[in-house]
Amino acid sequence: MSIHKASPLNRKFWTPGVFVMVVFMIAGFASIIARFTGGIGYVSNLSTARPWGLWVGVDVATGVALAAGGFTTAALAHIFARHSYEPVTRPALLTAMLGYTFVVLGLLVDIGRSWAIWKPMLNWNTNSVLFEVAMCVMVYLNVLYIEFIPIVAEQFKDRVNLPGVLAGLNYPIDLFLKIADAILSKTMWIFIILGVVLSCMHQSSLGSLMLIAPTKIHPLWYTPILPLMFLTSAFAVGYPMVVFETTLVTSSFKIDSEMSILTPLTRITIFLLGIYMFLKLGDMFVRGTYVYLLDGTYQTNSFIVEMLFGVIVPWLMLISTKVRQSRFGVFTAATLIVFGVALNRINVFIVGYTSPVSENGYFPSVVEIFVTLGLIATLMFIYRFVVTFLPVLQAQKPIASEEVSS
Repeated sequence: MSIHKASPLNRKFWTPGVFVMVVFMIAGFASIIARFTGGIGYVSNLSTARPWGLWVGVDVATGVALAAGGFTTAALAHIFARHSYEPVTRPALLTAMLGYTFVVLGLLVDIGRSWAIWKPMLNWNTNSVLFEVAMCVMVYLNVLYIEFIPIVAEQFKDRVNLPGVLAGLNYPIDLFLKIADAILSKTMWIFIILGVVLSCMHQSSLGSLMLIAPTKIHPLWYTPILPLMFLTSAFAVGYPMVVFETTLVTSSFKIDSEMSILTPLTRITIFLLGIYMFLKLGDMFVRGTYVYLLDGTYQTNSFIVEMLFGVIVPWLMLISTKVRQSRFGVFTAATLIVFGVALNRINVFIVGYTSPVSENGYFPSVVEIFVTLGLIATLMFIYRFVVTFLPVLQAQKPIASEEVSS
């Protein structure tokens, strides 16, 4: 198989869309300043009875889930040696790296004493699920940055040329890139395996966090197998997130759509999403929670939307060969799956959660929304900057192998 080498796109960076991102970034930055100067209670609708909301449900839980494309594509291309999928591993790695970075930034905004976020590294509580999540996310984020070093080295090795007073750093930086690239070329397999293991651990542990709240979470979402639900949903959304991201990027930059790679990924998704759907529906019928489906509350309505439009409909769509061969069909199904998993995390952490000491509902404040939109806009801004100037994307369509076309 012949695959065109990844290269910087070198396209015009400042476009109307980028300026829109900057506007949201400024609004988000101003909101974060207000949060740290006035306190969480000043800018949010959180309270002692309702200590988490949008920042945890979206910025953290949803962000971690939607970054699953990084470890799933790494496992497929490198551990299972399906090298025909290599063209989408770099974009997926970049998305995961930025996604986890902004998970951490979201946590810094959310927790009361953000300056103490380093303390779990020294004060180990091995009986705490939250400790395991914190350590796995922290280590995995470092693994992602290590995996990204060869991409930077590929672009700048032997070409470091800092201006002015920084010129004295040219040689040290170039030497570092050469040494790091040489070492990682022989040891990268260790970090790839470590990344997959760590991802599986904290993806499931995010579900374990809610096992201690059986009386606070709606029965449609609370289940003893909640960790397995979170893990299988992360597997199910990994490749659809790659399809979603790749389609948006290739449409935005007007480059080849990579359909020869995305179509086989959707065939794998049929199996992974089918497992998740079987577990969700099976658990509902075994525990008898289907009796809540017609009670008309906003919680059950949200569950129906999650399952119908986020799981069942896209699974039925992907069964169709015609849909899998259509760029619009594949993108629509992938978008629905991404929506379904994102809604699931919001449902578990926000919609399905009821405080036993307060009957007041929760809806995020304007500042909470601006912080989240600002972080998302910053992620998109950095993504565009990186793919413009670093070899992440392939501007030309790869020649399909027998494996891809089969």
